[in-house]
Amino acid sequence: MRFLYTLILILMIFFKNNASAKYEKIFYDFQINDISGKELNLKNFKNKVILLVNTASYCGFTKQYNDLQYIWEKYKSKNFVVLAIPSNSFNQEKKSNNEVKEFCEFNFNITFPITEISDVKGDNAHPIFKWAVENYGNSAKPKWNFHKILINKSGRIEDTYSSLTNPKSKKIISKIENLINN
Repeated sequence: MRFLYTLILILMIFFKNNASAKYEKIFYDFQINDISGKELNLKNFKNKVILLVNTASYCGFTKQYNDLQYIWEKYKSKNFVVLAIPSNSFNQEKKSNNEVKEFCEFNFNITFPITEISDVKGDNAHPIFKWAVENYGNSAKPKWNFHKILINKSGRIEDTYSSLTNPKSKKIISKIENLINN
C-alpha cells in the first residue's frame, strides 16, 4: 500500500500541469495603455475570451492582421476580443504609436483594440507577458512576432500558439469556439 501511495505521489509530480499555476493575478488585473495613450481598462474584458497577440509592422507574419481582423469581426458579438500589443522586441516595429495606428488602420482596416508599443520579452517585458510566463511556462514567452496567447473567460491562459499558427487555423478557431460556448 505504501508503494502505491509513493507511486501516485511521483506520478502527480511528473504530470503536474499548468492547471496548478498560482495565478495570484489574472489578466484583468493588469494595466496597459491603448495605441492612443489612454488607459485600456482590461476589466472591461471580464468574462470574454481574449486572443492576445504581440504584433509588428515589418514582420513576415504581418499579413496575419487580416486574419485577426476576420476572427474579431466573426466573434466579437460572442464575447471575444483580439488584443494586439505592438512590440519592437524583435526589431520589426515602427518607432511611434501613431505610426503603428496609421499603418494598421490604412493597410488592414483594424478595428480591434491595439495597445501602445511594449516589450514582450526580457527584463523590460510588459507585466502581462511576465505574468504569462510565470503562470503558463516558456510556451507563453513570445519567440517572435505574432505569438498568440489565448485567455479564457476567467482571465487565465488557456493555450499558446507560435507565430507559424495562423489565427484562422482550425486549431485556434475550434478552441475559441469551445471557450465562447462554455
